[in-house]
Amino acid sequence: MVAISNQIDIDTQQVLHSIGYDSDCEPPTRIVSLIDEYLENAYNLLAPSYSGVIRDIKSVQGSRVVIEGSITFESEAITRLLEQCHKAFIFLVTIGDIVEEMAGQLAEDGLVLQATVLDAIGSVSVESVANFVQDRVEEIAHGQELCISRRFSPGYCDWDIGQQRMVFRAMNGNFAGVSLTEDRLMIPQKSISGIIGLGPCNSNVEAYNPCNTCQKQDCPGRR
Repeated sequence: MVAISNQIDIDTQQVLHSIGYDSDCEPPTRIVSLIDEYLENAYNLLAPSYSGVIRDIKSVQGSRVVIEGSITFESEAITRLLEQCHKAFIFLVTIGDIVEEMAGQLAEDGLVLQATVLDAIGSVSVESVANFVQDRVEEIAHGQELCISRRFSPGYCDWDIGQQRMVFRAMNGNFAGVSLTEDRLMIPQKSISGIIGLGPCNSNVEAYNPCNTCQKQDCPGRR
């Protein structure tokens, strides 16, 4: 597990977008003030950390990917993501549970707006951790004259959320403080799991975007 408390970038515009305000929509002053207020102390509420492993890809066939350690993922999107890759980086990231606990308490107290703002800050924060990890993987890949694919998580497109168990199995017990429920949900909730492929730069491994062929228009992870 690696702690990265000084590497989190919380952008106000991203927080507004997470709440539901598009760039062409002027948010109420009250919302902006709440975001600024919470951002002043937000870093004291975060305990960001991650863990990850790089494993060899053994085979990519049909809708199945087999990775070193008998890790098997079933997904057409994953096979397309990794079909040109030699290795896969499998990871877990989290910001801890303080933000979600405080947001839950605010909601119970009837402070729904405050809870919504704090929850959005948490969502943006954990995405920032995932972006940090992706940047580090890209540095490692470039050091090996490789390029990386997009980041992809269970629950996106046809990659069933139930395959979280395989992600956790790949981590060799190093879960960065994240646990998995019987329903395959992560605790703390502000956590992200996923996979990034590493492959030759001349094979355009970074080009595949599953969102271009996905029919789900309201997906929050759409890129």
